[in-house]
Amino acid sequence: MNYIDFDQPGDPSVLNLKQGECPTPNVNEVLIKVAYAGVNRPDCLQRAGAYPPPKGASEVLGLEISGEIVGAGSGVDEAFIGNQVMALTAGGGYAEYCLVDVRNVLPIPSNLSMREAACIPETFFTVWHNVFQLGKLQKGDVFLVHGGSSGIGTTAIQLAKAFGASVIATAGSVEKCNACRDVGADYAIDYTKEDFVERVKQITNYAGANVILDMVGGSYIERNYSAAAIEGRIIQIAFLGGVKTQVNFVKLMMKRLVHTGSTLRARSVEFKEEIANALQIQVWPLIESQKVKPVIHSVFDLKDANKAHALMESNAHIGKIVLKV
Repeated sequence: MNYIDFDQPGDPSVLNLKQGECPTPNVNEVLIKVAYAGVNRPDCLQRAGAYPPPKGASEVLGLEISGEIVGAGSGVDEAFIGNQVMALTAGGGYAEYCLVDVRNVLPIPSNLSMREAACIPETFFTVWHNVFQLGKLQKGDVFLVHGGSSGIGTTAIQLAKAFGASVIATAGSVEKCNACRDVGADYAIDYTKEDFVERVKQITNYAGANVILDMVGGSYIERNYSAAAIEGRIIQIAFLGGVKTQVNFVKLMMKRLVHTGSTLRARSVEFKEEIANALQIQVWPLIESQKVKPVIHSVFDLKDANKAHALMESNAHIGKIVLKV
């Protein structure tokens, strides 16, 4: 099969199309002939040598795919063969064939294409776990999401709005702010022109945001404390602005804030299965009724994964980047 690999960590140019053996499914695994693979920030980090795959996972990049089940290991009903599905994987998505534990495989909602389905797993799993399970977002809450025009951001905006929250997004240009509003944000703050802390205070009559989803880190950490409401919940999912900063923790104590974070890739199959079940119950009806839909910026052929990574790291995209396999 064809797959994307790199000999040494580096910039996007290190990615190359290679050929290797097609994997064989083990117990509880299915073999999926990949149609599309989503591109995500962790892929770029792995390529740069900063995010190795968990023990036992494929060394091949790619955390979310859509495609057709063409093989099944022991413990899997062979009736699944031929089904068109999407899947969350700990690795292996940038390839013509990918192994996935059957418990992390999901049916594709009838109104989604294969291309759209490949945008769902990593992004929706991440948002559901962090915003709704860790952040405990409730109807009527004020939700602040940084990087609102990203794949995670556009998903978080739509889901938060669908569940009755008031949504504030930050983004880095007029075009990106407009994109945030287009998918449901009540307010969009251009952080290159405005102080998001002051704008959040103005918007909320100085009450602050109940839940903040942050992928920036760095100097945003203390600023999030200022923008948060009393007993606000701040969830860290990345550190694009740096992993170190100086913080005055008094606000954390005085406001009774919760600041937590998570990674998804290394969690157990059973943990991810619970999220998959919740998504099918809570979110699939929203997708099927077209209240929530993935936003796609660009589609690249598998061989052009280097171009997809370059676009991801340029921050010029709005929504998801996808590889056609």
